[in-house]
Amino acid sequence: MSVMRRAETDHPVLEVIAGRWSPRAISPRPVEREKLASLFEAARWAPSSFNEQPWRYVLATREKQADFDRLAGLLVEGNAWARQAGVRALSVAKLTWSRNGKPNRHALHDVGAASLCMFLQATSMGLFMHEMAGFDVARARAELGIPDDHEPVAMIAIGYPGDPASLAEPLRASESAPRRRQPITSWVLEGDWKTAASF
Repeated sequence: MSVMRRAETDHPVLEVIAGRWSPRAISPRPVEREKLASLFEAARWAPSSFNEQPWRYVLATREKQADFDRLAGLLVEGNAWARQAGVRALSVAKLTWSRNGKPNRHALHDVGAASLCMFLQATSMGLFMHEMAGFDVARARAELGIPDDHEPVAMIAIGYPGDPASLAEPLRASESAPRRRQPITSWVLEGDWKTAASF
């Protein structure tokens, strides 16, 4: 079964951050409704510009198979592994401000913040989440009835640890490959665009 794989960080971080990762081996086991509620409650309390809360999530569980299959049908072939997960969701950004209808250029950022809150909550409960850009955006908009001023952002597989042996190669190998990130000094700038920060 997939296991929690703690990141080897260069600097101290919260354990829930070090322990968060996005495997592809996710069990078809249903996720309890109260745990799903906790995930979305975590998203609810994410920060957003002017407290707009421009996130929306389309949720599908195996309890409603037609909805579950509809979201699965939006995935590109390379993300077929996600069809086994117990829960699917689609994050969506409301691109206009509620107060004046003008474009909200922070909406995608704020949806990302809400999803990260969900990721951390999931990790704390022994669940996995994996976001995917590989889905048919136009079909999602049409089949789910998403309004024009909303943008489908990412498909999300949610569930309990699964069996890496259920994955085809090379995905199976990626489940145990070392976790890597660029050092913070390669992308944190200090004072201007040319000066790398030092820590």
